[in-house]
Amino acid sequence: MSDMQSAARLFFTSQTFAVAGASSDPSKFGHRIFAWYLAHNLHAVPVNPTCSSITVRRKDFDTVASPSRLKDPANTGLSVITPPSITAQLLREAKQVGVKAVWLQPGSFTDKELDYALKEFPGAAVGGFAEGTVGGEGWCVLVDGDAAMRAAPQEKGRDEKL
Repeated sequence: MSDMQSAARLFFTSQTFAVAGASSDPSKFGHRIFAWYLAHNLHAVPVNPTCSSITVRRKDFDTVASPSRLKDPANTGLSVITPPSITAQLLREAKQVGVKAVWLQPGSFTDKELDYALKEFPGAAVGGFAEGTVGGEGWCVLVDGDAAMRAAPQEKGRDEKL
């Protein structure tokens, strides 16, 4: 198993999944990824500083403006679907508040942001083209999430909260 596969498994031991860049627009990846978490019955929180709520699957979800507003960052995995300049800021804040793990979606980072994530979230940062992804765009929740989630050890009590 590759280091990235291990990080993806660890990511899915989180109790909550924050989606930075979540959107009401079905054509945007932030919408698709947030909907993916909902479709898998995972507790997801949209992160978007520009609106107070988003609508996905005909349901409204209150947003939080940033990782510092998460209720339990130490038990949260952060999916990032933002431009690299915003990703850099999100990663610094996520590290500062103790976010458990991060998943950088394709297009959300340059080498600089990926290197920072790998250094600051050792063994708990997913992104790039490291071995184990089945997608041509790199590690993506939509493509690699199902396998990583199935391989992740489930924490006791996680299913009870869903």
